[in-house]
Amino acid sequence: MPAKNHNTVREWFNTIFYGGLIAILFRSFLLEPFNIPSGSMIPSLHVGDHIFVQKWVYGYSRYSFPFGSWNMWDGRFWSSHEPEVGDIIVFRKPNATVEYVKRLIGKPGDTIQMKNGRLYINDKMVERKNPRQYIVANLPKSMRSVGYYKDNMSIKGNKIWIDNKQAPFNYTVEYKSDSLCNRNSYECGVYKATEYTEVLPNGVEHSIIEMGDNAPLDNTEIFTVPENHYFFMGDNRDNSADSRTTAVSYVPRDNILGIVWFIWYSHNYYSPMLAFWNWGNKMRWDRFGNEKKK
Repeated sequence: MPAKNHNTVREWFNTIFYGGLIAILFRSFLLEPFNIPSGSMIPSLHVGDHIFVQKWVYGYSRYSFPFGSWNMWDGRFWSSHEPEVGDIIVFRKPNATVEYVKRLIGKPGDTIQMKNGRLYINDKMVERKNPRQYIVANLPKSMRSVGYYKDNMSIKGNKIWIDNKQAPFNYTVEYKSDSLCNRNSYECGVYKATEYTEVLPNGVEHSIIEMGDNAPLDNTEIFTVPENHYFFMGDNRDNSADSRTTAVSYVPRDNILGIVWFIWYSHNYYSPMLAFWNWGNKMRWDRFGNEKKK
């Protein structure tokens, strides 16, 4: 091979190799981006939110790295802070490669129980105040051009209007494929919920939503969090697969990836990214840059 071509190939290889290495190190040690695929953390995080997760806050375990599944070591190192109740955390589901984002509710030794829709931590009912209306709107994409109209409510793009005035309450709007809505009708619809401010025992206040207080996970057994494990729940209390279920259960300390930092981008799946003329109805501009640690 001529020297010139050989040097060109080597430069391309070096560029790709070192670029990939820098990206891996950045994602492993500093910040890792994640996309929110489900509504389990509504109202704190919406479907279509893109977040950055700080990797250094809780230190590093083997799960912090792309080769974490190789089971090369156990434990965490360079840990400067322990997770606190109320933190929004990304973790890996035990014995799987799936990442979850939930709120930390219980630390080792804590007891957790749901009774009639109310959360109890260490046998004390957690305060739930300031009830207000909340709407979760999951609409088929075929309704993008015509909008949704029922009674005194109308929905177009990212906005909900009541009596031709912008809704005075919080809400989230997402657009799903028509085939999904036709196949699973429960995936699409406009659902009325109640938003509350929950006050955790350490004083952290955050919002949750409840469809009611008699859902399947609104009455549970007493969970006692084991040593070196944590108990997580979604803020969308009636639509969250979390530590209340056997599918997730208690999360080992090593499986924590990091704490959510902020939303750097958010959209509602209204249209493809290249359709820039629809960005006004697609982008949730008011969510860009929102910090979401708690």
